[in-house]
Amino acid sequence: MKEYKYKINGMKFTVSVGDIVDNEAQVEVNGVSYKVELDRKPKASQKPALSQSGHTNHGNVAAAPVASKPVAKPAVSAGAAEAVKSPLPGTVMSIDVNVGDTVNAGDKVGVLEAMKMENDIRTTRGGKVTKILVSVGDAILEGTDIMIIE
Repeated sequence: MKEYKYKINGMKFTVSVGDIVDNEAQVEVNGVSYKVELDRKPKASQKPALSQSGHTNHGNVAAAPVASKPVAKPAVSAGAAEAVKSPLPGTVMSIDVNVGDTVNAGDKVGVLEAMKMENDIRTTRGGKVTKILVSVGDAILEGTDIMIIE
């Protein structure tokens, strides 16, 4: 189960999302289980390659505070441009390229921390970095556009 902590109008909520089968999800809110029916079946999407960078947090390290406002997904215009998307929700730890840099398919372009693990963000295609849409420290959702490559 994926667990999320929210604060809405001063009230704290712990939400755990379990298995999603067809258009039904198992969700637990503050210890109470619910069967949630989704409007439509989730569509399969192609995700960028994800690999462990070999860095983990050890010891008594406090969890990062939950961001109150995740970065929204910017729209990408049709054409030769392609967005590098976040493969999972997390916090941007580093952006390893600059606008104008040329990258190859599979190059590491940044690091995303998710569940106290640092994950390399890699490109799915080569090209020139034309826009960087997030900053170090941003809390982002799965599928958020990180940068644009043309």
